[in-house]
Amino acid sequence: MKIVAFGGGTGLSTLLRGLKKFKIEITAVVTVMDDGGSSGIMREEFGILPPGDIRNNIVALAQDESLMAKIMAYRFQEGTRFKDQSLGNLIIAALTKINGSFPAAIENISSILAIKGKVLPVTEESVQLVAQMSDGSVITGESNITKRNGKIMEIILSKPAKPFPKVIEEISKSDVVIIGPGSLFTSIIPNLLVDSIPEVLKEKPKILIANLMTQPGETTGMDAEEHLRIVEKYLKSEIDRVIVNSQSIPYDVLERYEKEGSKQVLCKSENPKFVRFPMIKIVTDKMDGQKKIRHDPEKLAKAVIKTIEMITGDKVGI
Repeated sequence: MKIVAFGGGTGLSTLLRGLKKFKIEITAVVTVMDDGGSSGIMREEFGILPPGDIRNNIVALAQDESLMAKIMAYRFQEGTRFKDQSLGNLIIAALTKINGSFPAAIENISSILAIKGKVLPVTEESVQLVAQMSDGSVITGESNITKRNGKIMEIILSKPAKPFPKVIEEISKSDVVIIGPGSLFTSIIPNLLVDSIPEVLKEKPKILIANLMTQPGETTGMDAEEHLRIVEKYLKSEIDRVIVNSQSIPYDVLERYEKEGSKQVLCKSENPKFVRFPMIKIVTDKMDGQKKIRHDPEKLAKAVIKTIEMITGDKVGI
């Protein structure tokens, strides 16, 4: 079974941590439009593609998240020049300069960590996201769009971008394509804006993983049906199944999220396209002690595998 999974950083890496335990071939296709934080600094200082989301997914696919994986994920906590800087991003930047190629650097790190699968940038071209907001303003740059905290009406790339050739090759060989979870307009849709991607995906079975909570500004007030409508708009074809959460969330946790402008992504549709599985866990943030709602990697992977089996009729082993 060959699976291609599209996404960004946190959501896609969570999925990969669960999927790598199954007997499947995994290719993760990752957005490279980030321009904030450590990745933004790498992009500005060295003229390379932002490595952060790529790094997260490489570490997630490591068969043994050992010392080297921990090194890749390490972020400096002290100092002024290096505080919050990711060591893994610096290593990828160095390997890009040594090899003269960002994809070659990814291959190097993937080999060192003996990852189960492949991680590919959706494009090798340096492009930015451009959003048209509900108030008529136009915002350029992912970090600026996120900070604006406004309603996005349309999102495009700053210029046309060709897909990384291996991405097209992997899609063509795939049995199923997974989209999400992740920030709708800044992690998922950007992959679908790259030339030829929607056309190549058109004939493939596709599964969308709905987010657990809305993102203030970006998806405020949107239910699972609206998430699907937006994805299909940019995909230019239909999704076969949408995985939505069926597990209840503690009221006190939901209440805190709602105070911050985020609500549970609900699905009221009886359309059989929507399939429901329990797939959350509540974690306590080490920084602020708050309880956070997250996808559980194992539950999410099992939901995806069961949905793949529904679509293909094939059994997937562990």
